[in-house]
Amino acid sequence: MRVEGLEMICFQIISSVGTARSSYIEAVRKARVGDFEGAEACIVSGQQEFLKGHEAHFELLQKETNGEPVGGSLLLIHAEDQLMSAEGFKIIAEELIENYRKMDALEKRLPQ
Repeated sequence: MRVEGLEMICFQIISSVGTARSSYIEAVRKARVGDFEGAEACIVSGQQEFLKGHEAHFELLQKETNGEPVGGSLLLIHAEDQLMSAEGFKIIAEELIENYRKMDALEKRLPQ
């Protein structure tokens, strides 16, 4: 694989999963203020962006599997790190949103 091609795929991964992670952060912020519909929309938007990065990464894996050496680089390592970071943050965001939902429901049941 040409270096330029690898770099472009790495930048696609980094860009997509960076956008996804930002969406997950925004989802948590929306949930914190009780905007659970907005939070869910951000999770969905983030997942769509994450899938773009995941598909680009999968393209590299397919090339390697088919015998086309991809090569390793610091940029590829960074892209994979960002991919995993975004995936982990999505899991944490979903947990936080669920906790905010429970807190919101509890607050609505308590006498004022």
